[in-house]
Amino acid sequence: MTMRFYDTASAEVRDFVPLVPGKVSLYYCGATVQGMPHVGHIRSAIAFDQLTRWLQYRGFRVTVVRNVTDIDDKILAKSAASFGPDFEDEPGAVRDEEWWALAYRYEQEFLKAYDTLGVSRPTYEPRATGHIPEMHALIHQLIDRGHAYPAPDGSGDVYFDVRSWAKYGSLTRQNVDDMQGAPDSDPRGKKDSRDFALWKGHKEGEPTTASWDSPWGAGRPGWHLECSAMVTKYLGTEFDIHGGGLDLRFPHHENEMAQSQAAGHGFANFWMHNGMVTYAGEKMSKSIGNTVSPAEMLELAPPRVVRYYLGQAQYRSVLDYQPGSLQEAAAAVERIDGFVSRAARILASADGDFVFGSHGSVPDAFAAAMDDDLNVPQALAVLHETVRAGNTALTAGELDAARQALLSATDMLRVLGLNDTAGPAADEQGTSALGVLVEAQLAARAQARAGKDWAASDAIRDTLAAAGVVVEDGPDGANWSLKRG
Repeated sequence: MTMRFYDTASAEVRDFVPLVPGKVSLYYCGATVQGMPHVGHIRSAIAFDQLTRWLQYRGFRVTVVRNVTDIDDKILAKSAASFGPDFEDEPGAVRDEEWWALAYRYEQEFLKAYDTLGVSRPTYEPRATGHIPEMHALIHQLIDRGHAYPAPDGSGDVYFDVRSWAKYGSLTRQNVDDMQGAPDSDPRGKKDSRDFALWKGHKEGEPTTASWDSPWGAGRPGWHLECSAMVTKYLGTEFDIHGGGLDLRFPHHENEMAQSQAAGHGFANFWMHNGMVTYAGEKMSKSIGNTVSPAEMLELAPPRVVRYYLGQAQYRSVLDYQPGSLQEAAAAVERIDGFVSRAARILASADGDFVFGSHGSVPDAFAAAMDDDLNVPQALAVLHETVRAGNTALTAGELDAARQALLSATDMLRVLGLNDTAGPAADEQGTSALGVLVEAQLAARAQARAGKDWAASDAIRDTLAAAGVVVEDGPDGANWSLKRG
């Protein structure tokens, strides 16, 4: 089946054909490092990690670029506040913190969250501040083509002229006359209030370290310009997929597309946007007090459970967080892990040549779901059906069918990234070896029970429990699983 993805620009699901056979170029917007990561950031990263893993499973060599915006108004404002009376002594806050130190500190927090939740590192992660010459070159192109102009007031600002580009608004299907003015720069010197800043002239009171020399005066880049310059440098003027959160469609991605195409670049072949995370049906807001952070989620559940929850919905849909959401995700993960542990134990005991691993092929129904615009809910349904069938086969003693189910489940877990978190995972060799050891203890316990040596039986069970192994007696003998959380 041909892979098909929803393209925001055309508003339709289209066949995905890479520009270069066998290779895929993917750019998705990373963090503006002015604060701790929120669940929207992490959901987006998990969605594009799932996309990357699926493209790789399908045999493509994927180049992934995820940017870091390490200079913007909010970063400068937060740094400035740390030097004054408005300093907020929040967890991790640093008094008298330079903007570049603040940005780097939060960048590390994002990396920690990505790693903990099994988000693969991109091929490259460029910082905006490292690409000033490329931004200057792009501004020159736009001025030469009549799509940008330096502000005549001597401020050092340079603006993109939205009315010079007839296609402006096409990504979000808006008419320029219906748009509000851009809030990201001083309106003085603009031809039109909707024009947006490509270069921001240095202002009094801003640190000199936050400005760079340019043909238009000292200053710093506008937010939208940064991504266009970085993606072009590493993926070229035309590439396969540009991704990001739905909230970035306008103005960020609209402006990116306009300035890049106005410069003569083909730019993104597909635009893919993930949906938002809400709380009990409402938009998360600090003012309302209904926010939940990745760190708070990780206090409530292990990383695999948090990843399962944040990655379980179709990427374009809204993911609604409820107080019981993580418990439901934990139950789902427990069912999967219970089968994996049980199957590894029984198969290792019955077959000395059994190797816990992968056979390199997910079920056809799982593949069809993932090919259909990353339909992860349907893919997870296939995974859980495989787990149910595997448990049935184990109970019936049909070890060949159980082995097939275990290998298929392992492949699906790997594709979904559920074995790559920093928390407890279904480690193949470790689970197999542990199964042999626990099985020996259970055999000794069964012998003690047969001889009515209840003290010895209870002692073995208590020893296993202390090691985090839960033993449950059933009609087919004792089953065990690892205690989670």
